[in-house]
Amino acid sequence: MSTVMPTSMAARPTSPTQWSIALLGLGALALLLPTCLDLARTTWQSEEQGHGPLILAVSLWVVWQRRQELMQAAVEARPSPIGGWALLLAALALYVVGRSQAILFFEVGALIPALAGAAAAAFGWRFVRVLAFPLLFLVFMVPLPQMVIDSVTASLKQAVSAIAEDVLYFIGYPIARSGVVLMVGQYQLLVADACSGLNSMFSLTSLGVLYLYLTKHKSRLRNALIVASILPIAFLANIVRVMILVLVTYHFGDEAGQGFIHGAAGMVLFVIAIVLLFSFDAFLGLFFRNRKKKGGAA
Repeated sequence: MSTVMPTSMAARPTSPTQWSIALLGLGALALLLPTCLDLARTTWQSEEQGHGPLILAVSLWVVWQRRQELMQAAVEARPSPIGGWALLLAALALYVVGRSQAILFFEVGALIPALAGAAAAAFGWRFVRVLAFPLLFLVFMVPLPQMVIDSVTASLKQAVSAIAEDVLYFIGYPIARSGVVLMVGQYQLLVADACSGLNSMFSLTSLGVLYLYLTKHKSRLRNALIVASILPIAFLANIVRVMILVLVTYHFGDEAGQGFIHGAAGMVLFVIAIVLLFSFDAFLGLFFRNRKKKGGAA
């Protein structure tokens, strides 16, 4: 007389699909781990790229959230070996160049097409489409080339300095400007690269994209307007940040302006930007809700 074990107690055999996903995950880990360890020791410790670990964590969280869709796409896999391998090999070549020559833009940037190519070769482009958001979100983890940062930062610093000077002079403060140096009272403040807004624009754009993914607005126009508002909101919030530092320095001295308040002003920037983004979306919600009601009545 034989005993039949309950299904819940019996060991479930691992399907070929699960093994394929496991191998793909190990391959991704082999690529990501060395680069992420290097970034953690260097680039991610800077103020400019400190958001990198959060970007990676969010991408992994989205992958976990969509695991059922990924399993389904893997079960119904239609591998694309030619296109997938072509993309993977091209990305690996770029990765080797970036890693061997210490070009982070190539090294980190190559991870995205490499993962997409491996997924396409193993499971097909439908599987890649399910992974589209977490893969594309990794773009915000890619450090910008220094040449791009220098060229954009210079013009942004000039604009931020000029607008901050005009606003503060308009409300009655004794302020003048020479290039990117603001002179208020007896103090001189240099608008540094960190105050240019470029890095905050990059990180706030990632926040805005994540916000759109989570809210899942059906209107493409509403999504487009929110995306278009992110850069102006980041720029405006950065002007407020510079003005706060100028006012703190003028009223409480240079030590206050360069001490704890200087670091806290970065958090204030994000709070202001997030509030403006949410408020703008709420305003658009009123418009689109009214338009929907009119359409329904018609």
